[in-house]
Amino acid sequence: MKKYIIYIVILIAGVFLGWLLFGGGSSKSEAAHDHTTAEKGKMWTCSMHPQIMQPEPGDCPICGMDLIPAEVGAEGLAANQFKLTKNALALANVQTTVIGNAISADNTITLSGKIAENEKSNAVQVSYFAGRIERLNVNFTGEEIRKGQLLATVYSPELVKAQQELLTAALVKENQPALYKAVRNKLKLWKLSENQINQIEKTGKVKENFPVYATVSGTVSEKLVEQGDYVSQGQALLKIANLNSVWANFDVYENQISNFKVGQNISITTNAYPNETFKAKVSFIDPVLNQETRTVTMRAVLNNSKGRFKPAMFVTGNVEATEKQTEQQLSIPATAVLWTGKRSVVYIKPDASKPVFEMREVALGRRAGESYLVEKGLKSGEEIVTNGVFTIDASAQLQGKKSMMNHTKEIMESFSTPEAFKEQLQKAYDGYIVLKDALVKTDANAAKISAGNLQKTLTSVDMKLLTNEEAHKQWMQLVPALKSSNAEIAKTTDVDVQRKYFKVLSEHFIIAVQSFGINEVTYKQYCPMADSDKGAYWLSKEKQVLNPYFGDMMLKCGEVKETIINN
Repeated sequence: MKKYIIYIVILIAGVFLGWLLFGGGSSKSEAAHDHTTAEKGKMWTCSMHPQIMQPEPGDCPICGMDLIPAEVGAEGLAANQFKLTKNALALANVQTTVIGNAISADNTITLSGKIAENEKSNAVQVSYFAGRIERLNVNFTGEEIRKGQLLATVYSPELVKAQQELLTAALVKENQPALYKAVRNKLKLWKLSENQINQIEKTGKVKENFPVYATVSGTVSEKLVEQGDYVSQGQALLKIANLNSVWANFDVYENQISNFKVGQNISITTNAYPNETFKAKVSFIDPVLNQETRTVTMRAVLNNSKGRFKPAMFVTGNVEATEKQTEQQLSIPATAVLWTGKRSVVYIKPDASKPVFEMREVALGRRAGESYLVEKGLKSGEEIVTNGVFTIDASAQLQGKKSMMNHTKEIMESFSTPEAFKEQLQKAYDGYIVLKDALVKTDANAAKISAGNLQKTLTSVDMKLLTNEEAHKQWMQLVPALKSSNAEIAKTTDVDVQRKYFKVLSEHFIIAVQSFGINEVTYKQYCPMADSDKGAYWLSKEKQVLNPYFGDMMLKCGEVKETIINN
């Protein structure tokens, strides 16, 4: 018995010794491997809150979960470059354009331009008689109509009276044929056909409502009236655009005008169809130089029978130059610019064949229409993002790259602001708070009304009060974004859409308050889960967090990021 006990003890001792030699060593090796991996991991993130990026492991500051290693960036990317999937680009409707009139090695000039309606094919549908629109059959802008289609029915007291005159004149037409003929001609002036006039005379009945038929085919580009409106004779009802052909308008710099002439071949490409090239000829060169941009407009006509080209779509044109070219001052679309205090940034696409982006700080000159002149930071031929810029910026922030919002504080600058301007900005801020409170309550109707009131207040802000040139320029650059985002809120009662544009409005309002100041303390607050976990800021009069992006669903989600005190 003792012998068996001794064997069992020896067996247990052997197993224990083997675990120490092999199992323990393996654990140490795995621990060392994990430690090495941890050292190599540059950034750590939260699986629930990917906007959290930290240089070392730990707990998520939002939910307390353990942080996990962030995905390592694509091989070969620079420190501040990041990559987006094709699906993300499509959802954000990201569009890019090559800036300036780039000059290639074979002396081909690349022009930036936009698609516009062919004004020669545009028409206005009018009412030929005065009255009230009883029914409007055109429901929305963009609707296709055909020549002869019923557009509206109108009740016209004048036409009722004229029909009664016709019936009276018909009774005495044998004795007074001139009177009878005059009455019929009067109805013809109102575009009533012979058949319609004969029908009225035959039935002896007066028609109260008369149809308005389309005189042309095309696309409704603008509705000028609504059902129930009163219209006068000759008043425009609709603007009709015939998009079977469109214009491609390009800006040509002053020192390059001599290289272009009517009839010259031009190759056109667009982001919508990147693998296709459309051939056209120069049809028009504006004889008048734009004094602000120092450019002339050059035009080509494109066949659009398949409806592929949309007005306002960005296009690129390539034309072979006849002379050796020199560089010129560049301009970029205003939609490409993000403002961070006095500084401005754009996103560039370093490689046209890859969905890789990078933020670039630029120095801009004066605004020229829908563009800014570039003083420094970009060169001719570079490709920049012109649509979906805020989405690109949010993606940069989520991936821990340099972005507008996570660098705002370090580059923000303030101005010495006149008290009168500060008081006007204060009124706009008060209107912004009313809008914010409506979104906190998820009251879309109240938000729409508040945005409408805020728009009036923003319009009444007098920028002439800003005597400092830099301050004046700053407000001029901010106000278009403030007005456009707020206008989108005022257009709809869809609270999700309102909150989407409230984020844009808030980002610019924060810059305005930090740059110019208001007459009270305000709190810059942040919700990391807003906008599908991209995060969003807003301003509040109270320190207590009441979330305008979620309302009662997540009323207290967020934190105070900064207390802004007026100096």
